[in-house]
Amino acid sequence: MDGATALVLGESPSLAPLLARGALLSPFKRPGPGARFPRTRLVLPGARADLARLAAYERVCGFPTGEDALPVTYPHVLGFPLAMRLMSGRDFPLPLLGLVHTSITVTRHARMPASDAYELAVHVEGLAPHRRGTEATVVTEMRERGDLVWESRSTYLARHRTHGPAAAPHGTRVREPLPEVAQWRLGGDVGRRYGAASGDRNPIHLSPLTARLFGFPRAIAHGMWTVARCLAAHGVTERCHLRAEFRAPVLLPGTVTYAARDGRFELRGGADRIHVTGDVYPA
Repeated sequence: MDGATALVLGESPSLAPLLARGALLSPFKRPGPGARFPRTRLVLPGARADLARLAAYERVCGFPTGEDALPVTYPHVLGFPLAMRLMSGRDFPLPLLGLVHTSITVTRHARMPASDAYELAVHVEGLAPHRRGTEATVVTEMRERGDLVWESRSTYLARHRTHGPAAAPHGTRVREPLPEVAQWRLGGDVGRRYGAASGDRNPIHLSPLTARLFGFPRAIAHGMWTVARCLAAHGVTERCHLRAEFRAPVLLPGTVTYAARDGRFELRGGADRIHVTGDVYPA
């Protein structure tokens, strides 16, 4: 990242105070694609997975347990507190409240032993106009002994009134429907279980009561749980590239359909409502 100031952290930030700070500052943010954003690159050397929480994550997402390897989506969990520190700061122009995770791309360059230590680095790559507001791109990288083993780009949307012509949304190309592979009945506790395993205890995922405060009729599943669950069912190679787009929230409890073919996958709800679409293939 050109011109970035590196800030090396001694430990992973705690998510709860970051969520509180972001919520308090949200009413004072003025989002827009031309706004300034933080140029700091946060670095956490010696990051390790908590093996008990990793096992809980594997169980709730459907990944095999007991293997000495991080699931392809788990580095996002490790890097999320660093991303939250950036996005909850005063110099991040988008309000944390109402911020929507719209897509993620991931490249896993090598197998990632669960017991190893890694260097995590997170920065904001930039802001871009979106037909419904402004999108920020957040980059997370994970290295082992200097070698890049995993990287991702996540986009987060802040909705607000726009004045320019509407840009085409992500994934508007027409794609052939995918065949159904399985139906999953999701319990009302999926958000709480994933929140406990990942540390992301956003109230919209925890209970109907707290979700209603933010306009949802029931709790909704974490977007990263939906893509992790699809990838666990799909099976991925050690070196792989994936892109997933989050289209619509999954209400809990509920029933969803997992569909897949030739590296493509999607999660559908009733009346052909599409929650997640994605592609995964060897890198």
